[in-house]
Amino acid sequence: MHIRDWPQDERPREKLLARGSASLSDAELLALFLGSGLRGRDAVATARELLAHHGPLRALLERPPAELTALPGLGPARACVLAAALELGTRLLHASLARGDAIGDPDAAGRYFAQRLRGRPHEVFAALFLDTRHRVLAFEELFQGSVDSAEVHPREVARRALAMNATALIVGHNHPSGCAEPSAADRAVTQRLKQALALVDVRLLDHFVIGDGPPQSMAARGWV
Repeated sequence: MHIRDWPQDERPREKLLARGSASLSDAELLALFLGSGLRGRDAVATARELLAHHGPLRALLERPPAELTALPGLGPARACVLAAALELGTRLLHASLARGDAIGDPDAAGRYFAQRLRGRPHEVFAALFLDTRHRVLAFEELFQGSVDSAEVHPREVARRALAMNATALIVGHNHPSGCAEPSAADRAVTQRLKQALALVDVRLLDHFVIGDGPPQSMAARGWV
């Protein structure tokens, strides 16, 4: 059965228009980009097959466009559309933090760190430098390490904060293993950072750990 023969409230496009994009499954969202399926299958069935054999969704979409083109049901045109959609999302998130608005939603900062650091093969420690009204001054990747650690120098973080004339900081780093649970070392470096920044009157607002799933906020756990 072709998708146009489905009940109207089950078709991905109609469902999105009536209930919003969040109501669609991963396969249904992917099917909207495919437009049509492989011979003998509709777009949703093709999307499900892609996710089953080359997923889950994050693993599929983190592939370089050149790799996506070789997957069944995609090809150069659809791979380019997917890559462009991902880049638009990244730029929108970046613009929402870079346009000078104050960060009022801590989750937005966590999503931003996840967008920038998730999927990296080595640990990367980065910082968002903020002014007195918690508007973004800059985002910098400060330290890079191995697959399971990155050496963080609190003095260097404080020096960069002073150079930016920042009064507050949000930091984050990724766990390439995919486990976002903060380690004892993560908690220790957070306290060292907080102490070093306090000496130069800069507040540490949060430390996000990025892995699979939602970013983990150390401030939400009372560890900042």
